[in-house]
Amino acid sequence: MPDPNIGQVAASAWEAMMTENPTDNIFTSQALLMALNEEGFKEMADGGRLFEFSVEYAVNTTFKSYGEMEVLDTSRIDVFDAARYDQKIFGGTIVFSDLELARNTPAGRKFNILEAKLENGRNSASEQLNAMLYLDGTGNGGKDMDGLAKIISSTPTTGTVGGINAATFPFWRNRQNAGTKTTTAFDNLRSSLTTTWNQCSLGGVKKQPQSVLTDRATFEGYETILVAVEKIERKAKATGGDIAFINEAIQFKGGDMFYDESCPSGTAYLINNQYLKLAYLKGGWMKMKEPVEPSNQLATVYRVETFGNLCASARRHLGVVTAIT
Repeated sequence: MPDPNIGQVAASAWEAMMTENPTDNIFTSQALLMALNEEGFKEMADGGRLFEFSVEYAVNTTFKSYGEMEVLDTSRIDVFDAARYDQKIFGGTIVFSDLELARNTPAGRKFNILEAKLENGRNSASEQLNAMLYLDGTGNGGKDMDGLAKIISSTPTTGTVGGINAATFPFWRNRQNAGTKTTTAFDNLRSSLTTTWNQCSLGGVKKQPQSVLTDRATFEGYETILVAVEKIERKAKATGGDIAFINEAIQFKGGDMFYDESCPSGTAYLINNQYLKLAYLKGGWMKMKEPVEPSNQLATVYRVETFGNLCASARRHLGVVTAIT
């Protein structure tokens, strides 16, 4: 006899819930936000209509050799200016119908849908903001925040960032080199990273990058060109061999190297968070507003807002290796 609906077993017994809350099957590492956030990547602004970074861009050329009674050069040399960035809006909503909340009372629920859905909203906001910050800011009709593709450009001699045209002012160009293989995969990765790292620094020892952020294939390719680590180690639970680095130990010139699932393929960004900032307005970072109930719906709406933009104060200390193969 066919079941009229879900069947006798399903109708007579509750499911055996093996997890307390829903298990994440969608979110990525969000490494750009998470890792750099710990190192002072964000910068809060207490109001204002733009994010402004003062820049020093010229040498005072009045300093030179002079004759004994020669008149000194008293020309006034302008050496300061500013980079300005628009404040962009990033937001979203988390909506609950009155019906789904009424159904999710403690006696009849499998998990707390209010807490779980709010957590999903927070993770969704971070996930999509992280992905946006790899792009060039032209998305959604120019409403997207500026991203690494614009600020640490693969074509650094063109484009305007912070109101300053890199084609006109060479001081405002990030560093860029290609990591294309010559013969075997990743045979130029080490040298291209080294060149870019040194270009970003002063004398190789000052203002050097702090992190290398790349895609997984490049990260794994970099690991293959490292000296192999092979060890036999006795532990409390087992004895075994380990022939690979742990990911947390992989570095380049002392800077942490890690991958982000949202990073463009074949790309490695060399970042210094003193000169790359996610600026945001005070009280405007992933702020969840008080819930509101629409007058024409049986629902509750939570709103999340961020007012900010990705900004650079000195692009010459930021670099990218492109076309890595």
